[in-house]
Amino acid sequence: MMKKFLLVVVVALLGVGACNAQFRFGVKAGLNLNKIDFKDVSNNLDGTNGVGYTLGLMTEFQVPIIGLCLDASLMYTRMNSESGIYTSDAPGTLSDETVVGKNFLEIPINIKYKFTLPVVNNIIAPYIYTGPSFAIKLDKNTFDYIKARTCQVAWNVGVGVELIKHLQVGASYGFGINNVFNKIDLGVTTTEVKAKNNYWTISAAYLF
Repeated sequence: MMKKFLLVVVVALLGVGACNAQFRFGVKAGLNLNKIDFKDVSNNLDGTNGVGYTLGLMTEFQVPIIGLCLDASLMYTRMNSESGIYTSDAPGTLSDETVVGKNFLEIPINIKYKFTLPVVNNIIAPYIYTGPSFAIKLDKNTFDYIKARTCQVAWNVGVGVELIKHLQVGASYGFGINNVFNKIDLGVTTTEVKAKNNYWTISAAYLF
């Protein structure tokens, strides 16, 4: 369903004003705040908020007049949320067996709509955007008892503003779609755990 949605949008963008379409590329960087959200905490599993960062390259394909854009980025993303088991001797404190820091190759693909403001449109142009993000894990599992999935998928919803036709500053929230763990082995039984990675991202991009 997601692939069909993206295909329809891409075809629409290519078919409308293709001769005058604008293609740009640039650099992008930002900060993120993520947390692993466990749906079942009966086993004292939980996650903490962690501040990380993201940096990489971005491209944007814009159709003039109607304000529609398609952008894609190739990002190195570090997410520093910790996940683990609460200890019985220190309530509220995660055990030493935590997963700290994850390195990802993240590929967000967004549909963007820019609003036209009379007079000041060349100076400031607000926009909204949404689309999927695919994060491929670059590092190995830190601990044997947690098996993390190689690819995490989220759906981003965000707002931003473009300044002087080049600088874009935006903020988005990524809703985790798939489970981030294959299994968690607590020593007695191996259980399937529903856990999703949700995160805020604030970023800035300069497009040439």
